[in-house]
Amino acid sequence: MISPAPSLLDPSGATEAGLAVSGRRVFEIEGQALAAVAARIDGDFTAACKLILRAKGRVVCTGMGKSGHIARKIAATLASTGTPSFYVHPGEAGHGDLGMITDTDVVLALSYSGESDEVLMLLPVLKRQGNAVIGMTGRPQSTLGRESDVHLDVSVPAEACPLALAPTSSTTASLAMGDAIAVALLEARGFTADDFARSHPAGALGRRLLLHITDVMHAGDEVPTVGADASVSEALVEMSRKRLGMTAVVDDARRLIGLYTDGDLRRTLDDPGVDLRTTRINEVMTRSPKTIGADALAAEAAQIMETHKISGLLVVDTERRVVGALNIHDLLRARVV
Repeated sequence: MISPAPSLLDPSGATEAGLAVSGRRVFEIEGQALAAVAARIDGDFTAACKLILRAKGRVVCTGMGKSGHIARKIAATLASTGTPSFYVHPGEAGHGDLGMITDTDVVLALSYSGESDEVLMLLPVLKRQGNAVIGMTGRPQSTLGRESDVHLDVSVPAEACPLALAPTSSTTASLAMGDAIAVALLEARGFTADDFARSHPAGALGRRLLLHITDVMHAGDEVPTVGADASVSEALVEMSRKRLGMTAVVDDARRLIGLYTDGDLRRTLDDPGVDLRTTRINEVMTRSPKTIGADALAAEAAQIMETHKISGLLVVDTERRVVGALNIHDLLRARVV
């Protein structure tokens, strides 16, 4: 019977304190690496940003191995912050995907050594096509560093890997440089939270910034309303029928006079002097209730409800006519809160 091969790593000697020390050491080393790269944000950085801002095409990010993973993330960050961008695998580019790159695109090529064969193979074709190349390496005198139109130096004092083999500090530095480019471009373009939301419609921020009151409110016959002369019992019937936990009290032109809610009902029931059949709703309603406009964001409704500790809102137009209603459950269903 063949014995199983021994493990290359023996975790039996690991201690909680030792593991924590290793983890903190990584943060210290990578923090020093980021500080070193930040000190080199200079004319080359601004030249790279200006090159991208002037470009009529997109930013094409490329890189092999770990640099490829970082290039993918940079492309995604750029695309989501107002700079059209995508990733091209350099190996696949040499087998047809190079056709994805047009002559108006800027190429951001990542290679810490600056000597990745798959990346270097693309340079003559890109140069011939007229593409500007921004190289991001840890060796300015490397082939990629020399051949790039703009070079970004992301060299680090040391890798966090104690064997100095696994890319750690270097990939963190490259990722941070990509983030720095994206943020600088975002600010230069005047990119706003609304712009960000438009590229993230499925995310929580997109829902908060793109969803309007008209998207979530009840309108038409779904809005509970009674006249000022209605009895409390008639108001209760309307509230029960529309199931929003409230009813608007309106005049003949549907202009808002007041609001009657489940909370008002509890207070009414505690008053022995109130007869539900004979007491008019305008005697027990809440006057000047909180309202919102139909063109407001749903997130604003959530903020009003939270601030004033209420669970529903009436939607009114500029002449205080009731055009809709919503409650906290509508916002929950829309995942605004």
